[in-house]
Amino acid sequence: MAKHEELEQMIRPAVEATGFELWGIEYLAQGKHSVLRIFIDHENGINVDDCAEVSHQVSGVLDLEDPIKGLYNLEVSSPGMDRPLFNEQQFARYVGEEVELRVAIPINGRRKFKGVIEQVNNGVMTLLVDGESHEIICQQVDKANLVAKY
Repeated sequence: MAKHEELEQMIRPAVEATGFELWGIEYLAQGKHSVLRIFIDHENGINVDDCAEVSHQVSGVLDLEDPIKGLYNLEVSSPGMDRPLFNEQQFARYVGEEVELRVAIPINGRRKFKGVIEQVNNGVMTLLVDGESHEIICQQVDKANLVAKY
């Protein structure tokens, strides 16, 4: 399979041509049940027809380029209320919000954190967890999601 960044660069023009923002992608390798999940966003929100339109456009690119060997399902969706965060710019966009995240390399023996993003500067996020600030390198975040407010 193409690297994550290459895959993102490959499909970004197709998503943007439909007028949407490519929020991020996830690839879950599970044999015959592998999934390529594409998250799209727009200031006016996302509906099912939007997802279908982007799916059609992206499918054409993926069929032509064939970056993923084997069978997989393509899913296109909105990031939702508990939206995943994929990069430093997205972390910075949600300063003051609560997130749950997992890091690749343990920090003080911990890999999972839940706290409020205090700031993001030069690739480092400061996360307030139980009254204590933790500095986390954005590129070491494996998975991050906003904590939904109901």
